[in-house]
Amino acid sequence: MEKQGCFIGTAGWGIPTRYKQDFPHPGSHLERYSRRFPIVEIDTSFYKPHRRETYERWARSVPEHFRFAAKAPRAMTHENRLVGCEAFADAFLQQVAGLGKKLSVLLVQLPPSLPFEPDVADGFFDMLSMRTNVRLACEPRHPSWFEVEAEALLASRRIARVAADPAPVPAAAVPGGWAGLAYFRWHGMPRVYYSDYDAEALGRIARQVQAAVASGSEAWGIFDNTASGHALGNALSVDAVIPGTSSF
Repeated sequence: MEKQGCFIGTAGWGIPTRYKQDFPHPGSHLERYSRRFPIVEIDTSFYKPHRRETYERWARSVPEHFRFAAKAPRAMTHENRLVGCEAFADAFLQQVAGLGKKLSVLLVQLPPSLPFEPDVADGFFDMLSMRTNVRLACEPRHPSWFEVEAEALLASRRIARVAADPAPVPAAAVPGGWAGLAYFRWHGMPRVYYSDYDAEALGRIARQVQAAVASGSEAWGIFDNTASGHALGNALSVDAVIPGTSSF
């Protein structure tokens, strides 16, 4: 569906005042954001449902090349813990289908307390795969998800394992699972969601993304350190130093 490349964006599309000159008017924040970046991660879908008409409006407001990732609801991942999620999945997928072809990735973030249980994981991802063809990225945080059996399950189902910063275990710092998609989420260090990344860290991030692309993966990089407005500046900095950052 999409060409291989490197795509940088943020979780959400808010534009802090200090970056308004980089995203000139006219237009909504999403319209202005989409003229600068090729992707965005919808994280509000984790907390609350959006009407299908809302997703349709978002899709209409961005260029044809623009793509979305959408985060699966916490009712599935944190409350039901991957069990008995059929009704939640049906509702979520019906809503997010309003993005049409601009929906490119579904993000499944798991709670740190959820261990890898093969039967539960297999059943959950089987349930999802019967309902959607959209690519999946999974962000597990319990150490058991970084063992051989979990890696094999994700790879066999063509599910990318997120590379996260900060990483709950060393293996979580690099992408895993299916190698066709390398999905990075940078949450901020040392204070998660709040901390800015300095120039040295941003250089390391850029090199890591470039290495993933060089290995043959399509790379998505999402800055999630949004609480103090640093995500947008960090994304602009990394986007500027990676040659050939792509549009779809």
